[in-house]
Amino acid sequence: MQEPSLANKLTDEGIELLKNLISTPSTSKNEDKTAELLVNYFKKHGVEKVERVINNVWAVNKYFDEKKPSILLNSHHDTVLPSKSYTRDPFSPTVENGILYGLGSNDAGGPLINLLTTFLYFYDKENLPYNFVICLSAEEENSGVNGISAVINTLPKCEFAVVGEPTCMEMSVAEKGILVLDCIAKGKAGHAARNNGINAIYKAIDDINWFRTYKFEKVSPWLGEVKCTVTGVNAGTLHNVIPEACNYMVDVRLTEKYTHEEALELIQKALPNSEIKPRSFRLRSSQIDVNHKFVQCAKNMGFNLFGSPTTSDRAFIPYQSVKMGPGDSNRSHTADEYILLSEITEGVQKTINLFENFFGI
Repeated sequence: MQEPSLANKLTDEGIELLKNLISTPSTSKNEDKTAELLVNYFKKHGVEKVERVINNVWAVNKYFDEKKPSILLNSHHDTVLPSKSYTRDPFSPTVENGILYGLGSNDAGGPLINLLTTFLYFYDKENLPYNFVICLSAEEENSGVNGISAVINTLPKCEFAVVGEPTCMEMSVAEKGILVLDCIAKGKAGHAARNNGINAIYKAIDDINWFRTYKFEKVSPWLGEVKCTVTGVNAGTLHNVIPEACNYMVDVRLTEKYTHEEALELIQKALPNSEIKPRSFRLRSSQIDVNHKFVQCAKNMGFNLFGSPTTSDRAFIPYQSVKMGPGDSNRSHTADEYILLSEITEGVQKTINLFENFFGI
């Protein structure tokens, strides 16, 4: 069984670290100061070897053994820009009635503290059946190339990963991927008073209606249907000129049932008269076998399993992973972001208990 005094002490210290992280601006691509805070925090707690790759910080447990399988603990320390609707100072951590307010408190400060505290709790434990590798990554919010994708191949090979995001301590076993499409419906310029042009806007309307109504055949048991959303349209400059092109963009949320390449091919065949180009194939859907022993251990302990519609650094992890952490995804990227201190405390207890059960200790 866990030592309550050690877990509680580490949690209290973690909450103080979270306050320091909140007060240190760390929007994506600007995480150098929080990376420094994290390096110093590891060293303060006796972690012997801490590595920093750009603004990604990682370490392994004290008795790391290359002969043993490893588990990756990953969360991110960057944030989005604060909403203009904030009524509080986003960089001033404030606790009121057990609620910690501040930018990044929920996404992903609480989950980061949860995994960091868990790592430190097990750090100097001998004879664990698994190693721990922890990576606190940058540029998650903008899926940047200097985030986890810049360090993942440097890390020791792991069997599976636990990614820290606010999930109300439920366990995501699957996660949707993203395919962003830049599309052009093409017509022919002409005078609006005459019938000598082809209106690209009208052609785009037909395409947009296809995205609005089409149902992908294969449905995921955890993630449901593929979801297409047209999120921007631009055409025309003069009131009396029929536009020859209409640009629109589409956000496609993919399940594990379709690769990016398969979905793109299907869409291009359905809309042959439009030019459809993908921005990137990087943000892949991810999942873990629900019969995986770690998932089954969590399920037996009462953790709820679910499929997540939002993406995370799981997209860049080349092995099976789950996503879980204290806090609520509905609060992410909102004004006056917050997390309950009780959520952090209970999250640490549940996470440590989960690993102890999984390890059989």
